[in-house]
Amino acid sequence: MYCIVTRKNIILSIISLLILSIITVSCFVFASSTSSWGLSFSSPNDAPRGNATAEELLENDAYFMDCSGEKCIYLTFDVGYEAGYTNSILDTLKKHNVKAAFFIVGNYFTSDADTVKRMVDEGHIVGNHTKTHPDMSKMSTLEDFKAQIEPVEEQYKGITGQDMPKYYRPPQGIYNTQNLKDAKSLGYKTIFWSVAYVDWEKNNQPSHEKAMNTLLKRVHNGAIILLHSTSKTNMEILDEFLTTLENEGYTFKTLDDLGVTD
Repeated sequence: MYCIVTRKNIILSIISLLILSIITVSCFVFASSTSSWGLSFSSPNDAPRGNATAEELLENDAYFMDCSGEKCIYLTFDVGYEAGYTNSILDTLKKHNVKAAFFIVGNYFTSDADTVKRMVDEGHIVGNHTKTHPDMSKMSTLEDFKAQIEPVEEQYKGITGQDMPKYYRPPQGIYNTQNLKDAKSLGYKTIFWSVAYVDWEKNNQPSHEKAMNTLLKRVHNGAIILLHSTSKTNMEILDEFLTTLENEGYTFKTLDDLGVTD
């Protein structure tokens, strides 16, 4: 048996190898590519589009909104340090009987343990925002990932005497697919968001009016709202913001309700 090598055969072989290489590289990039969670908003009060769909995220127990269509809100705060506003935020939440989730970085458990304890005592969820707030997409192994997660669990248990709720938020929303899989393997749900605005710049806080207008245009059924507890504006607008949402017929749920069906 023999084969005849022709120019046509050579060209076809080269094309086949190129296609195979592209497919291989594409699969590798999909599995390991880094993304910074982002949203695109279309019409006011419509759910935004994220970097990934809700269905794609759900494969790894990750969420950015509640897709049930119910007129509900999930309020979450990221907590990296204490700027003097968190207890006032907690006072307002208590006034409205709203339970939120606070994603806390490791140093806060040391510097503000009493505030963490107050959060838990008042029925709020305290979630895992990593030990040192790094770029988690650079964690190349499960052991590296666990080194940012498990110390926070230990700090939480040391303060509250309880096991930490299994909710994780990637610092700055930076992640890759493997991060989501690692979080899931540790029993965590990864929580992104569908509503946020630029509220974290300490020396460049948005005005009361701008903050309210932006948030109220972006809120939608099933929204997971991200706010920062370090924002003076957030502290100042929270009472009015919650009152407005209540008057518009929104109810408030906790992360424990995500993915739960009646």
